[in-house]
Amino acid sequence: MFESLTDRLQSVFRDLGNRGVLREQDVDEVLREIRLALLEADVDYKVVKDFIGRVRERAVGAEVTKSLSPAQQVIKIVNEELIETLGKPGRIELTGPAPYVVMLVGLQGSGKTTMVAKLAKHFRQKGRLPLMVAGDTYRPAAGKQLEVLGRQLDLPVYGEAQSLPPQICAHGVREARRRGRDVVILDTAGRLQIDAEMMSELEAVKQATDPVETLLVADAMTGQEAVNVAEGFNERIGLTGLILTKVDGDARGGAAISMRAVTGVPIKFLGTGEKTDALEVFHPDRLASRILGMGDVLTLIERAEQTFDEEQAKQMERKIREASFDLEDFLDQLQQVKQMGPLTQLLEMIPGMRGAVQDVSAEATDEQFKHIEAIILSMTPEERRNPRIIKGSRKKRIARGSGTSVQEVNMLLSQFRQMQRVMKQLGKGRGEMQRLMRMFG
Repeated sequence: MFESLTDRLQSVFRDLGNRGVLREQDVDEVLREIRLALLEADVDYKVVKDFIGRVRERAVGAEVTKSLSPAQQVIKIVNEELIETLGKPGRIELTGPAPYVVMLVGLQGSGKTTMVAKLAKHFRQKGRLPLMVAGDTYRPAAGKQLEVLGRQLDLPVYGEAQSLPPQICAHGVREARRRGRDVVILDTAGRLQIDAEMMSELEAVKQATDPVETLLVADAMTGQEAVNVAEGFNERIGLTGLILTKVDGDARGGAAISMRAVTGVPIKFLGTGEKTDALEVFHPDRLASRILGMGDVLTLIERAEQTFDEEQAKQMERKIREASFDLEDFLDQLQQVKQMGPLTQLLEMIPGMRGAVQDVSAEATDEQFKHIEAIILSMTPEERRNPRIIKGSRKKRIARGSGTSVQEVNMLLSQFRQMQRVMKQLGKGRGEMQRLMRMFG
């Protein structure tokens, strides 16, 4: 989402790094470029003005002039003030008697219904017992969509055909209490734009259910308009938090920087894709790090911990130590990595890797993954365990079965042999293995 902003800021900082001593006019020149970069990224102009003022006050003072590395000190100040602008991390507050009601509001198309399922999965992972309520009776497919998502997640969904949304939501809370479910997540109707009728209905739903959290689901790709939407909902309904969706898209990112500063409402979650596990708890320091092109290793580690269990890691370590890692293990690891998200997205979380993936599209990477999977799945179990037996006729059969070419089969086998050699070297020394495991968190 922040690609153009990140590129622009990194260019500014590279130029800054070439200057040994920073004069006041140098700082002003740098801040002018940062101001333009933020405005082009759709950040609210009042937020930009306040941000630049705070950075300048610190950057022309003794904090920078006494520093051994003035350029690095300015970057540090920009990072700290960006975190300040994004605000403290908001967390879901589940207090008082259960069931706890979480009400989602937002415009049509912002991703509310999918977000209901994402939050339900998130709460279940935290040991809660969620119930989803289909309170959007205006969009014909909304209730059906929630039922399908409920079946996929094996989680209950409550809905009614004829009742009004406030009644449906109130009955849903009562049903949750009867079934011993401790979290109720309400899907509500949206419109193409804010109108009085929608707001009145949402007020009635809120009065009927007394939610502990009222969260606005906002589409990050709407840019500056997302800030206006947040202000409108907050003034009428009273929000406790924001959820930004479609942050994996090509939006300019200004909404994420502006919304917290303009509304005073904390951002609590980021929607990073369409799948039900594409949800991140909002961390301002990590988002600031991504914006400045410094990666986000902590989020990468958290995704890995959610995907790989400790027993799998131990088995893989043993296989690498014994040099017994085969194509079946490789396929298994490949499929596990795919569950963590698009490869390009994962690589951008590693500091210094951003430039390496700029010309690589997620679609191309997914296509490569599919080819590798198809080639390995076209092999017999014996061939996967012992790739050395794969000669000419076997390669042709595998290529035909996978819809690829013999050259692609050769390339995969060659890359796998190189990987085995590296792993064999790692396996010779316990110390090297431990350093590798530490490097991957």
